[in-house]
Amino acid sequence: MHSDVVNDVSWAGFAMQGDVLGRERRRRWRDEEKLAIVLEVGVDGASVTSVAQRHEVTRQQIYTWRHELRLKGRLLPTAGTVFLPVETLSLQSVPPAGVPDRRAAPVVIELRLGNGRSLCFDSRLETDTLTRLIRAVEAA
Repeated sequence: MHSDVVNDVSWAGFAMQGDVLGRERRRRWRDEEKLAIVLEVGVDGASVTSVAQRHEVTRQQIYTWRHELRLKGRLLPTAGTVFLPVETLSLQSVPPAGVPDRRAAPVVIELRLGNGRSLCFDSRLETDTLTRLIRAVEAA
């Protein structure tokens, strides 16, 4: 036995051989490419799974990229969110006691967000509360 037996992989009668099958799977992605892929999620109802399959990456890779891009400030939690004007009634517009309220009864509103989630809320919900709720759901 020679002194460098640690470096000799065939020393115990076992020969190690490695073949590379197909192309190498490790790829390097620029932040711009990662951002483009992450932003595809939710467009026309595209799921994380479908986007991952299209680009031959794992779902976890997309979640990791999303997290990294947010830390770098390249992806804002509200990216892709569209805010529409909503008219709300203030407390000053409530009629005095004894005068019938002609406003319509409160209704349930369903809001579909870009990440595929939906929010259902009462039309009497305050604007500030609704804004905080939307931002919290979009960030999750």
